[in-house]
Amino acid sequence: MTMQHAGLPWFWIVPAATAMIMIALWSLFARPSLGAPSPSVNLAAVPLIGGVVRFLNATPYPLLSTKVIAVALYLAVIAAGLFGTPYPERNLATVLVWNLWWPLVVVSVFFLGSAWCGVCPWDTLASWIIRRRLFRRANPHPGLNLRVPSYLRNVWLALILFIGLTWLELGANVSAVPFATAVLALVMLLLSLIFLFVFERKAFCRYACPVGRTLGFYSRLAPVALRPTDQPTCDRCRTLECFNGSNEIEPCPTHLTMGGLKQNTYCLSCGNCVLSCPHKNVSWRLRPMGTEARERARPKWDEAWFMLALLGITSFHGFTMLPFWSDWATFIARVIGERDNYLVSFILSMMGWFVIPAAIYAAAIGWAHIRAPRGASYRQLFTGFAFTALPLAFAYHLAHNMSHLLRESGDIASVALNPLGIGLDPLSAMEKHERMMNPLFPEPLLFAVQAGLFVLGFWLAARIARNRGLDLLGRNSNAVAGWLLPMLTFIGTITALNLWLTAQDMVMRF
Repeated sequence: MTMQHAGLPWFWIVPAATAMIMIALWSLFARPSLGAPSPSVNLAAVPLIGGVVRFLNATPYPLLSTKVIAVALYLAVIAAGLFGTPYPERNLATVLVWNLWWPLVVVSVFFLGSAWCGVCPWDTLASWIIRRRLFRRANPHPGLNLRVPSYLRNVWLALILFIGLTWLELGANVSAVPFATAVLALVMLLLSLIFLFVFERKAFCRYACPVGRTLGFYSRLAPVALRPTDQPTCDRCRTLECFNGSNEIEPCPTHLTMGGLKQNTYCLSCGNCVLSCPHKNVSWRLRPMGTEARERARPKWDEAWFMLALLGITSFHGFTMLPFWSDWATFIARVIGERDNYLVSFILSMMGWFVIPAAIYAAAIGWAHIRAPRGASYRQLFTGFAFTALPLAFAYHLAHNMSHLLRESGDIASVALNPLGIGLDPLSAMEKHERMMNPLFPEPLLFAVQAGLFVLGFWLAARIARNRGLDLLGRNSNAVAGWLLPMLTFIGTITALNLWLTAQDMVMRF
């Protein structure tokens, strides 16, 4: 017997769709803005919050303490997965990783940007093992310290690993096997160790980590970012401790310079620049959500495809949790003559869900290219507008994960008290039903949040499309509707698909 979450009711979808139609009309007919940069506020100077920010920035110990906690939980996950009960709902490894960590780490981007990367346990453990330092600089850097080859200096490897991780989670059902979850955690540590030993700085984080690159792209929508408190001070700096490090603090792990930092994508929020800057000129800043993707987006070809893949991967997660997914997989298997574990059927379905949004996007770009003023190539438009996919993926990812988080995490206390699940039987159907019917927050609040997220995603995507187009094609208000209509069609089509997915009942993870 499978338990199902109720989908988003239509009386929430209708007002959300109405709001989106109003946003689309505004996007088409509002006069182009003058392009003034959005304001930002130094959080260290804000009353009440400022004291906390200054405390966190003053020494490495607050961040180090958080890393120690993250590593302890990470080791607990490995121990529980290797030695605990095979029942996923009773084991700390599967409950913590798939019901709490993965939903919460995506939610954290909404408030903290890429802060997870700053406390990432597999990177922290790898650094402690290779550098044999808690936070102080290891000079010279242990290991081979090789420069990353040019063919790896992109996010293609991260995309391949992310697709592989999706297959492991959904196709191989790793999320329901505590032992496999622990092995996956160890694989992430092993990859971090290999990259840190062979290459300079943190090449795995910069180019290959599927979790870090996902959060890095999402964090371009985040309302917070590490930035200079005074840009002229950075402009006058010649020692560049943010890039080179200091005697005590490691250099930027991803080769960033604070004075020229315009995007969160590759910032790990590690705090090295904050601690090494002799001018104390680095702090967290608050800005309107989506500012970075809207005003400073300069994606490359590989980055554009990563964002489009995110769009397909997030919706595919939802599709595999619909009640009729097994019937769909069986139908595909019957068509292709597969009789065993439906491996090929799953891969074909997964690749189809990757291709569909990319094909819709490519068609919209072709339409926009025909209607746009001359001067911009198809490839320029393809990469330039790719950031419209980001808020659509992020909105659905959050809405989908919120359902898991609120409905499947209510019994975390009992799991924490018995992390190995020793002596426990699997949950009965009645216990699963009671857990599902007692979410952490009332169900109407969940529906309101989900509907609001879709409106927010549509709003951000429309504004990104409008601003990106004005930068790429000029600020002629008479030409805006010509190229914006295809992009709004793409945004609306993907949002409608994701709303439909969210409106369906969803099977509990385990």
